[in-house]
Amino acid sequence: MTHELTTHTRTTPTGAVIELAGELDHHSAPKVRALLPGLALRPGQQLIIDLGRLTFCDSSGITVLIAARNHALEAQADIALAAVPDRVNRIIGITGLDQVFPTHPTAHAAEAAWTPPAS
Repeated sequence: MTHELTTHTRTTPTGAVIELAGELDHHSAPKVRALLPGLALRPGQQLIIDLGRLTFCDSSGITVLIAARNHALEAQADIALAAVPDRVNRIIGITGLDQVFPTHPTAHAAEAAWTPPAS
């Protein structure tokens, strides 16, 4: 049984949201990486990656999350992870990435926690 990765992107007042479902691995990581340049992300906004329906994540998936962070930083935006499954959260903690990725229980919670930059 395969769990092909599906993606859904949307734009909110806080910035872009990428929702991932299925397996984020060496086969599907390029699909996510290809989404990044097309995101509507302005300085001061926040990129949210919703992992709530992710069933698997390998090192290629972690690399894509880092690429997304770099993309957000290049756009002078922040990044947050939402609904991180326990197994992925464990990997993020072991690798020390919990220090660079704020996490929230849901994408809506991440949106609510976002603070617009001071004018």
